[in-house]
Amino acid sequence: MGQRIVRSRRTLFERESELAAVDEALGELTGLRRDGAESPERPRGALLAFAGRAGIGKTTLLAEVRRRAALKGCTVLSARGGDQEQGVAFHVARQLLQPQLAGVSETELRARLGSWYAIVGPALGLCAAAEGAPPDQQGLRDGLDWVLTHLAVQRAPMVLVLDDAHWADPESLSWLSAFAPRAEELPLLLVVGYRPDELPDHAEALRRLPGRAGQRPLDLEPLSAAAVARLVRESLGTQADDAFCRECWAVTAGNPFEAVELTAKVRDRGLSPTEAGAHLLRDLAAAVKGSGLIARLERLGTSTVRFAWACAVLGTEIPPPLAAAVAGLGSEEAADAADALRGARILTGAETLEFVHPLIATAVYRAIPAGVRVALHGQAAWCLIDAGLGPSAAARHLLETHPDGDNWVVQQLRAAAGETLRAGAPDAARRYLARALREPPPIEQRAGVLYELGCASLLTEPATTVNHLRAALEEPIPDPELRQHIVYRLSQVLAHSDRLGEASDTLAREIPVTGDARVRLRMQSEQFMWDAFRADEPDSPARSRRLARLADRLTGRDLTERYIIGLRAWDATLRGEPAHIALGHAERALAGGLGWAEADRGFEVPVLVALTFMYADRPGRTEELFAAGIADFERQGWHGAHLSFGYTLLGYVRFRRGRLAEAEDFVRAGLRLAERVGRGVPALWYAVGVLIEVLIARGRITEAAQIAEEYAFGAPFPAAVVFPDAQAVHGELLLACGLTKDAAAELAAAGRRLDPRGMRNPAWCPWQLHLARAERHDTPERAVATALDAVSRARQFGAPSAIGQALRAAAEVSSGSTRLKLLEESVSHLERSPAAYELACALVALGTELRRAGRSREAAEHLYRGLDAAVQCGADGLVEDARDELAASGLRPRRLHSTETDTLTARERTAAGLTVRGRTTAQIAEELHSDEAAVVRLLSAVFRKVGTDRTGLGAALGEQSSP
Repeated sequence: MGQRIVRSRRTLFERESELAAVDEALGELTGLRRDGAESPERPRGALLAFAGRAGIGKTTLLAEVRRRAALKGCTVLSARGGDQEQGVAFHVARQLLQPQLAGVSETELRARLGSWYAIVGPALGLCAAAEGAPPDQQGLRDGLDWVLTHLAVQRAPMVLVLDDAHWADPESLSWLSAFAPRAEELPLLLVVGYRPDELPDHAEALRRLPGRAGQRPLDLEPLSAAAVARLVRESLGTQADDAFCRECWAVTAGNPFEAVELTAKVRDRGLSPTEAGAHLLRDLAAAVKGSGLIARLERLGTSTVRFAWACAVLGTEIPPPLAAAVAGLGSEEAADAADALRGARILTGAETLEFVHPLIATAVYRAIPAGVRVALHGQAAWCLIDAGLGPSAAARHLLETHPDGDNWVVQQLRAAAGETLRAGAPDAARRYLARALREPPPIEQRAGVLYELGCASLLTEPATTVNHLRAALEEPIPDPELRQHIVYRLSQVLAHSDRLGEASDTLAREIPVTGDARVRLRMQSEQFMWDAFRADEPDSPARSRRLARLADRLTGRDLTERYIIGLRAWDATLRGEPAHIALGHAERALAGGLGWAEADRGFEVPVLVALTFMYADRPGRTEELFAAGIADFERQGWHGAHLSFGYTLLGYVRFRRGRLAEAEDFVRAGLRLAERVGRGVPALWYAVGVLIEVLIARGRITEAAQIAEEYAFGAPFPAAVVFPDAQAVHGELLLACGLTKDAAAELAAAGRRLDPRGMRNPAWCPWQLHLARAERHDTPERAVATALDAVSRARQFGAPSAIGQALRAAAEVSSGSTRLKLLEESVSHLERSPAAYELACALVALGTELRRAGRSREAAEHLYRGLDAAVQCGADGLVEDARDELAASGLRPRRLHSTETDTLTARERTAAGLTVRGRTTAQIAEELHSDEAAVVRLLSAVFRKVGTDRTGLGAALGEQSSP
């Protein structure tokens, strides 16, 4: 006989190009070339994707990737999707990350994960989930991103290998698909293998991942006849003749797995690898898979077959004692069965068992008779619970059983759903609860299951949630507290689905039949809140009167009372009552605490209370509250719509303070978060509306119009009240684009909608100011009347920013000395307000009017101040207007152009707005015959030395003999 080649690992045939791509990626990751020399380029990560049908050699190739990575000193993270584990949330994520974090004390684990501990710990099986609202899916993904990024940097270089990605659970796969493009920014090589023809819908993102083959994975092809011949001779010896080798290739179609298994069968049978025995190969090949494999298994005996079935039901990483329990075998009988299956090349492993190949596992599982398979899944669930592994481990097996009215099954599925939901996997929780409902549960538990099912669908399928919760209310509900929670949740999801009228009606029906006075008060507070957001509320003034009477007699002793008082503060703001009244109620609401992430409460009222301070010219207080609220969101892992609202509205606060560049940054961050949640969410309306206002203020009208078109920002407008008011913002945009008639129609419609509801505060919605500007050409008298009515309303509210803004609008539609007088009063009010952009506009307008009146010196002073303020605000369009007015006055100092300000750092932008001993940066530049940009950068250098304190900066500059 010829000599058989002995090898320690399987040779990879015809995978040279794939291995070259691996070596190249590893070289770039480690900073080493193939010859071992250091690469001159910075180490960088990459993504490699290998696709191919079952048995084509993906697993062997990925094993070689792991081996080569380890030899180069890389940290290797490895995971594998499983056919039976697809429905187990975070199964793959746990395989990847749990070994890197497990085995340490809770104290050390908390120190490693920091604020992410309570968010990602339950998902990774490292700690129990806390009671309360779960993280949203985006927040959880951000947490997993942080963990993997942290590990990749700490343990660089790192290689992450995912085999059988087509069987990965949806939660893990959606996370990895979103994270994968970031691999190139990290010392991380991400390698995945999958079957392209078996990708489920949730795995389609894999096809679009950018890899080293452009936008396509590296496809693995079947082996050629020559490669199969080499494989056969390596296994059976050099005496294998050409005819035998060619027949091996023909019966396996070049599939590496089948070829390897076929040679093993030839060796076990003692068949001579020559042409004389080639005719037997087809029958041997049939025994490798499908019915031939099952026939071979059945010849091993009943106990062995049952043990193999139990293993197929359990999936991967199978503990032998558990398989024995599921199969109903004693320990010795199970050990004999495992030995027989290892000898037959069906199973491998000792302490934990695995099928030799997923094709074998699939074939064995599909061969189990249907009734037996259901029974084995039921037995597996019971054994897992009995072993102390918990309901979550058993739930996937209970999904495969037939409904039988078993309350134990219902309880286990509900418990598993609760654990899974708190860990951040609502889709899996929904599957468990839907199955519990089909069991079915006892009639007295049915409402509870429907309520839990509705909560699991809340963030992703609000319409389904409404159906479940309404069905729950139709069931007998012996527990009054459960009924109350159903009502609260139903009204909440209706409101968040832009169905505020239905939300209010749901509460209105329940309030009269509720016996508990405190519960009834809570329901009233919820109804008041949703009515406050209704754009179609039938009688807002009556609701305001009821709210005022109720709030005035409450002391704020609990959260419900503080919510009602907070709603009173907001109602006073909308109606334009004196600002001190609104502020008084807002302070009362905050006195006992008003958290943004309270259990079973929305965040709407705390946001409204915070905004009350902003409209009353106390934006610093608003920002303090927003900072605390956003911190609450982040602690909860709410990185979707909640955080989008937080960033967007914080941007709106910065906009009203005149810090336009910062405002734009915050709002764009909020918009990105809203888009990750979905295009239909209310957060998108807020973000787009604020962004349009910011862009208009910055003079970028065309860009604002493009944003409006991209996001279909126009009629029909939301049924909910949003701020800034969407219709008014759309009218403002039309006006900025020069479409005055369309703008006037839109803004007048906004007024007809808001005025009957008593929403008369121009600080909240300045529709009258924009309408007056739109009317001034065609109906100037009406424009003046409109503007003066807005001034009257602003004076009633009393906030200097609102009065100053309204006076400037009135000045724009007036003429002569009246115009000048209104502008001077506007500046006077705005100088006492935090509205820096409005002040800059008023200063430039006043300077322009003074120039026209021949008062050049005063005009120059105001124009210089306006220009400096506009630069500090980042209002580039206003900067150009001020420069043009100065040029018209014959003043041409060297001043910062808007394109120059774009190149300055944030510190330099701040320095550009400072004055030193009463002189602006522009005046200093003029005195020194220097460029203002150079002066700003000098101030910035001092800024770095003395910090941001203006007094310290002025003192430091004053001590210098020259700039």
